[in-house]
Amino acid sequence: MINKIISIKDAAEKVHEGMTIMIGGILAIGTPEKIIDALVERNVKNLNLICDDTGFPDRGVGKMVVNKQFKKMIISHAGTNPETARQMNSGETEVELVPMGTLVERIRCGGYGLGGIFTPTGVGTYVEIGKEKRVIDGKEYLFETPLRADVALIRASIVDKKGNMVFNKTMKNFNPIMATAADLVIVEADKVVEVGEIDPEGVMCSGIFVDYIAIDQ
Repeated sequence: MINKIISIKDAAEKVHEGMTIMIGGILAIGTPEKIIDALVERNVKNLNLICDDTGFPDRGVGKMVVNKQFKKMIISHAGTNPETARQMNSGETEVELVPMGTLVERIRCGGYGLGGIFTPTGVGTYVEIGKEKRVIDGKEYLFETPLRADVALIRASIVDKKGNMVFNKTMKNFNPIMATAADLVIVEADKVVEVGEIDPEGVMCSGIFVDYIAIDQ
């Protein structure tokens, strides 16, 4: 069996300048905080972020926003992090706001190899600017393109040594779907167990998607 376990430091070193990264979590719940701290310490810059939101200035991916590590952010909202709004309004960082459901579906398309989706969400708003529109059964839809990343950084409560994951309650959020949509997937594990210790019926995301399991070493 391939050893997937690496240190938090080694996980952070797999992220390089200019990469597109997905980071799991909603309002810092289910976010790989230790990997984020290591990325702040490394100070890797000019990253493109795909995430539900930017957390808070002192929690979640917001710490990287404060450290000015992103050149573009694709997120569903920025209301909990004033620094994100400041960078967006000043033009310092490009921010693409995407409705949350649309964001999830775009990531799912990227993971499942689909060419995109048609959705009614955003019709008649600024969201439709520059996008293909189509009338289906008398209703207008917008075409949304897939999203993929170079690296997905996710977090799980329990991970076995093959990478099979269990998420505690709401920390599941974006993490399983992001695991399908990146070239390299690193899961920060709260607890690592032996293969077989997780009931197969309880696995919430398969280890087949996981390249590395990051833990404190």
